Amino acid sequence: MFVRFGYEIVISSVGRVPLLAALNVHSTTTGRLIGLDAVRTDPEVATHEYLDGFGNRITRLTAPGGTLRLWSDCVVEMERTPDVFEPYARQEEIADLPDRVLQFLIPSRYCDSDNISTFAWAQFGWTAPGWPRVQAVVDYVHNETTFGYKFGRANKTASEVRIEKTGVCRDFAHLAITLCRALNIPARYVSGYLGDIGVPPAGAGDFCAWFEVWLGGRWYTFDARYNARRIGRLPMVRGADAADVAMITSFGAHDLNFFRVWTMELDGATDDASLYAMLNTRPETEPLVFPSSGRAA
Repeated sequence: MFVRFGYEIVISSVGRVPLLAALNVHSTTTGRLIGLDAVRTDPEVATHEYLDGFGNRITRLTAPGGTLRLWSDCVVEMERTPDVFEPYARQEEIADLPDRVLQFLIPSRYCDSDNISTFAWAQFGWTAPGWPRVQAVVDYVHNETTFGYKFGRANKTASEVRIEKTGVCRDFAHLAITLCRALNIPARYVSGYLGDIGVPPAGAGDFCAWFEVWLGGRWYTFDARYNARRIGRLPMVRGADAADVAMITSFGAHDLNFFRVWTMELDGATDDASLYAMLNTRPETEPLVFPSSGRAA
């Protein structure tokens, strides 16, 4: 299938502000890309891309002061298959884990697994290790946590999510990751595009957070917010938690004035010429409006 994806973000600043933007698809993306998957700016400013320690493509730029529009619009060809389901995937002993995986057992900025270990073992210690235990964690987080943009805040930790029982998608992911790590299951944070493909429309588009766990020698995708196997996930960033993969890291003050994301499966003509022609037209999608401000931001 062909999926059109992109974003439009407008920020403003009083003066020059250096930025790090984590807004490209992940470096491990295997689907064929049509168009330019890069951070584009209006007005045009110099950009430089590099790979961080997690393989994320990070774009360096400096907001010149005033209004700056960041945007991208691209098409990816990918399989129309749901997340892998492997109910017999086993949990490995810590002594047998690869070196590169061990970092995803350690507490991190938002995933304070050291503060939640006693609860995790009391709640899930009876479950079968491996896939069933991870699924029990996902069921718990999904059922016990209420989603809402009004519940999001920049410094919310997983243990606070458990107590408050509210959050945005990154909070669902953080709590599930934290419980898994407390149960000695390596888990890492993922954020990217997840359109309404194969499911009813859910309103204005947004980036989405989910997580991956290491079972049986590979990473598997889980989603505590939706608790469903979905079609068309397109990872942008991976890390220990959201602190590693902020959408925009700013070294100075700026305001977010406008924000919209699109991820849509394409029907009809999908030859390259038609796809490139389509990318010259503005997609018709609504901006995301946060309740706290009543504006698109």
